[in-house]
Parts: sequence; C-alpha cells; structure tokens
Amino acid sequence: MSQQKADDHIEVDLELDKLDATSAELKATYQEIKDYVLQKFGLKVSSLYISQIKRECGIKVGENYNFLKLENERSPQCPKEKKDAFRAVLKYFAMI
Repeated sequence: MSQQKADDHIEVDLELDKLDATSAELKATYQEIKDYVLQKFGLKVSSLYISQIKRECGIKVGENYNFLKLENERSPQCPKEKKDAFRAVLKYFAMI
C-alpha cells in the first residue's frame, strides 16, 4: 500500500449478515423493556425496577445520580410478580 498513488482506492465488500451482532445490538433499551412488559404482562414498570433487576442479574447499569436525600430513606423495591416478568423479558432479549 505504501507504493500506491493517492488516487488509488481499495474497495472492500462486507456481508453484514455473516457478522456476529455486537453487544450493543443485543441490548434492549429501557423503553423497549417497558413496552414489552406492558404488552406481554400488562404491567406498567419504572426504570428503577428495571435497573434493580439488571443489577441482580449481574448486568452493568449506569451510575445512579438520583441519590436519596435522607440517610434513613429507602428506595422502593421491585415486587415479586414484576421481578418474574423482568427476568422473562431479559431472557427474551437474550440479556441473561
């Protein structure tokens, strides 16, 4: 390539269907998870619950910038029926 002129071009054809999906393509967004849970299970869910279940399953989530204001204040925990729904959804999206 060092002997080629500046006007020379190299063309490469890639067949994307043969390439593996990237990790970003395998991840569902929070909105996609919310929509699927509502459609499949009829449950409205919050992003807080989604991040709690992702952490339980060992999936990396972003840092929480909404800190609790009081020391003894506790954040709500995800109910059992929603936990089961989330786990099914995460399996559906091949995240666990």
